Amino acid sequence: MKSLLEVSDLTISFQGNAVVRGISFSIAGGEKLALVGESGSGKTVTALSLLRLLPDAAISGQVMFAGSSEHAGPVDLLSLPVNQMRTLRGQDISMIFQEPMTALNPLMTVGAQIAEVLQLKRGMAHIESTKLAIYLIANTGIADAARRANSYPHQLSGGQRQRAMIAMALACQPKLLLADEPTTALDVTVRGQILDLISSQQHANGMAVLMITHDLNLVRRFANRVAIMENGLIVEQGPVQDVFANPQHPYTRKLMDSKPVRDVVETVASVEARFSAGPPQAELAPSGGSAVREATSVGAILRARDLRVSYPVPIPGFRGWFRQGAFVAVKAATFNLLPGRTLGVVGESGSGKSTLALATLGLLPFEGELLVTGQPWRGNPDTRALRRLMQVVFQDPFSSLSPRMTVEEIVGEGLRVHAPALTAAQRRERVVQDLLDVGMGEEQFPGLLERYPHEFSGGQRQRLAIARALIVGPKLLVLDEPTSALDVTIQKQVLQLLQRLQRKRGLSYLLITHDVDVIRAMAHEVIVMKDGDIVEAGPVEQVFETPVHGYTRTLLAAAG
Repeated sequence: MKSLLEVSDLTISFQGNAVVRGISFSIAGGEKLALVGESGSGKTVTALSLLRLLPDAAISGQVMFAGSSEHAGPVDLLSLPVNQMRTLRGQDISMIFQEPMTALNPLMTVGAQIAEVLQLKRGMAHIESTKLAIYLIANTGIADAARRANSYPHQLSGGQRQRAMIAMALACQPKLLLADEPTTALDVTVRGQILDLISSQQHANGMAVLMITHDLNLVRRFANRVAIMENGLIVEQGPVQDVFANPQHPYTRKLMDSKPVRDVVETVASVEARFSAGPPQAELAPSGGSAVREATSVGAILRARDLRVSYPVPIPGFRGWFRQGAFVAVKAATFNLLPGRTLGVVGESGSGKSTLALATLGLLPFEGELLVTGQPWRGNPDTRALRRLMQVVFQDPFSSLSPRMTVEEIVGEGLRVHAPALTAAQRRERVVQDLLDVGMGEEQFPGLLERYPHEFSGGQRQRLAIARALIVGPKLLVLDEPTSALDVTIQKQVLQLLQRLQRKRGLSYLLITHDVDVIRAMAHEVIVMKDGDIVEAGPVEQVFETPVHGYTRTLLAAAG
């Protein structure tokens, strides 16, 4: 099969340090190649180098591309003039970036950004490009595409932003698509839709795909061939079935063995919690009577009753002059979270799970009852004490950690607010101990306290984020997709760390994720959300082994 892209002896260096060392691979027209490796292995910079998006890097080797619309034969992308390279980007070669919030323009609606690509690259008129932009958005699975096209990036969920970026990348029907973790922020059902969408574009236009991912299930389902990268080298490559069935390199075998492992404390008390959403369709309590359930709810770290969260939305037409409508993101959610337990919340992007987490943290107005260790958020004169008891670990540690603060300042910041009486020496002692608890010490990282976040890998930054949350001695951690941005080996390490900390400190976790494997490994109970409703709830084993609701069965089937 004729090669569309032929990479030979590619080397990429920063300030004399080689991060990619003489790798070679090829992609045929219509083929799907997955580039797999841990954070820091060089896979992302490899993709960026193909489009010459690394201005500070020294790049050598040869990258021959045979799909240029302006050249009859193959061209070397590394030596192509800048103006010709600019024309080729987005038209013949497109890229889906890993973090859509930083890649999308915050001052333009997503529809306008997609329409701009169509106008610049395909010469479309404004009206025509706007209509096609809405069609492309709808094609990626975003509901109410016309309204979402008029939304700014910050008004969309993480999954919706990723889908908008995918729509932009596919707008010009490129010959080669570079997809850097394109489904990281997406739930399992939408992940399948996106893979099907990319596959349909591939078949229709003969598009080739270079997929950069740490999701081995995605590789099995999507790719024709796989190349495994470690420390800037391709250590193994071949057809997916051959590599997965009989991995030859030790590093490949290590990746295959990185599925999350369940290691949590099981007790009878956890199954005596009561969950419901509107009608009491999801009763977890065994036949022990209401007295047992009442005692359980009284001892809950977190208790929600008929929790409702809504957002104001404009009403079209003249009626919108006088009043606003409301979009209900969470509808009458009821649940308990017990001490030392993990409650998993799973659902599609836009299901209301992140909104539920923000309301739980007291960061969104809500209706209904919400108690933290028996104390209400609303009407409480001392919410600072509740915030000390409840901390959060966000999805992306790079954006949640201040780039201008040192490790000591980041981790110890909470003590300045919640323990102002501590001296500088006492604060430092607490910071050092918390860092040791998350597996980071001066022996491994000389000068650790004076370092900045950019000096650490993704997994190490997430450990810093966990240490920052733990420093004030909380009883509950809200974990918002804590491992979705991490590769499989680091994900397993972070989950093991969270499990160990839960056993050591008796922490409760509210775990928000779209990853069914993470729920299986971490959660004691799970609630399944769809369109703001809790459609099913119960112990993890019960819900996942014998799901009652059709939506739950769809999620589990999509997760493989």
